[in-house]
Amino acid sequence: MKLTEPVSGGPCWVELSTPDIAAAKAFYAALFGWRSETDPREEAGGYTLAHLGDERVAALSPVYQPGQPPAWTVSFATEDADATVDKVTATGGSQLVGPMDVFDQGRFAVVADPTGAVFSLWQGRAFAGADLLNEPGALGWVELVTREADTALSFYPAVFGWTVTASETYPQWGVDGADFGGMLVMDDKFPPEAPPNWLPYFAVTDVDATAATAQGAGGEMMMPPTSVPGGPRIAVVRDPQGAVFGIYLAGEEG
Repeated sequence: MKLTEPVSGGPCWVELSTPDIAAAKAFYAALFGWRSETDPREEAGGYTLAHLGDERVAALSPVYQPGQPPAWTVSFATEDADATVDKVTATGGSQLVGPMDVFDQGRFAVVADPTGAVFSLWQGRAFAGADLLNEPGALGWVELVTREADTALSFYPAVFGWTVTASETYPQWGVDGADFGGMLVMDDKFPPEAPPNWLPYFAVTDVDATAATAQGAGGEMMMPPTSVPGGPRIAVVRDPQGAVFGIYLAGEEG
């Protein structure tokens, strides 16, 4: 990722919805060294901030609906959440939650693109987003996994003004040319029931060691450590509650 702080249109935050906050705290502490603190206010609903040192890097939250699958959700920064929701729906996407205010921290909404991939919008006020990006233990890359590449390539630049680094195999998304993510087109290796999604990747200093730690802590390898030709060394992990995320060798992102 060529972004080191939240900027309008770029990824600014990542949040895990999980049925077991305590277990998630323990797993990600072992994996990334996160120190997680749950907001004690009843109205916060168990929202938990994960830190590296004193820097806020992610959030853990309970699932809020029966049957809701554990999942990571990527948030993109916007200067006007309401206006961006209007762009999403006008361009073929759908509005799922909000927009609504979160105390004095900001305004958010949850939406889906026309292919069905879910993401969040964040209009920062007191809280702009992650204090660290693109550092070991923090969010460093985001990847859209979809079956409908042409639809996505039309939708996201129309909504966010993203630049696209053209590639037949792996287009990359950027803000003014600063790439922060890419797009993986689902093929027959993916099960038919696999939904389109935004997959967060966290930077690490050793992919193989981190993958081994994840397995030892109850995680499952969805993709074992692999060196991408011309790209970074990566792995994809499912945590013990079922949420999927990626890891990559810090400094080797696109």
